[in-house]
Amino acid sequence: MATITTLLFDFGGTLDGSAHWLDRFLLSYRAAGIEIPRTDLDIAFDHATRIGYGATRVVSRFGMTDLVRFLVGHQFEYLRKSGPDPLRATLDNSDASGRHRLVEAVTNSFVRETSAGLAHSRAVVGALKSRFKMGIVSNFYGNLERILEEAKLDRLFAAVADSSRVGIFKPEAGIFEGALKKLHCVPEAAAMIGDSLAKDCAPARKLGMRTVWLRTEPHAGEDSAAADVLIRSIDEIAQIQW
Repeated sequence: MATITTLLFDFGGTLDGSAHWLDRFLLSYRAAGIEIPRTDLDIAFDHATRIGYGATRVVSRFGMTDLVRFLVGHQFEYLRKSGPDPLRATLDNSDASGRHRLVEAVTNSFVRETSAGLAHSRAVVGALKSRFKMGIVSNFYGNLERILEEAKLDRLFAAVADSSRVGIFKPEAGIFEGALKKLHCVPEAAAMIGDSLAKDCAPARKLGMRTVWLRTEPHAGEDSAAADVLIRSIDEIAQIQW
């Protein structure tokens, strides 16, 4: 078995915090006093995500706060039209300044948690730099390099595959292959670390990479066969015996 020389990381839900963005948005909504079922926010979340993926030219210049504000704004637009009746009534009864305050409250809550997660990852990943070449493979909006620079993480990663930049989205193999090519690494000498079995572990394993599943919350019916290693926190990466 080849020695692991290269680590590829997912970004959202892995490097920026140990929870999926949807779950973190849900907590941020509730912190702002907005009660909404997860299933309803999920639809609005997907709506805003699709808009973000289609607006790379605009979003590419955004830092984290502007990106989150953009996404929350589009979530609100969807929820005003198609959200649960109590929330639609709340948003309709608020004037523009009131809705703006709610958007800012959700945005600020989300960004605070994200900033803390990135600061923690900076310490963890920084300690690995002397042992591994490292890169990121992420379904993102075209501004991931800007986000990494803002968080002082850019110096740690020699390859950044942002799906909206490269035009390939996980789980397609090409986005992983592009990152490995830039790092001059064969799949057998690389490991993929991420919180999604379907988008991170399964496609990486098909290519011949080792796979590390960051599993912070149990979900019924999960098949962990695509994961070679299961961790609960990125702090455990340094202790993995490759």
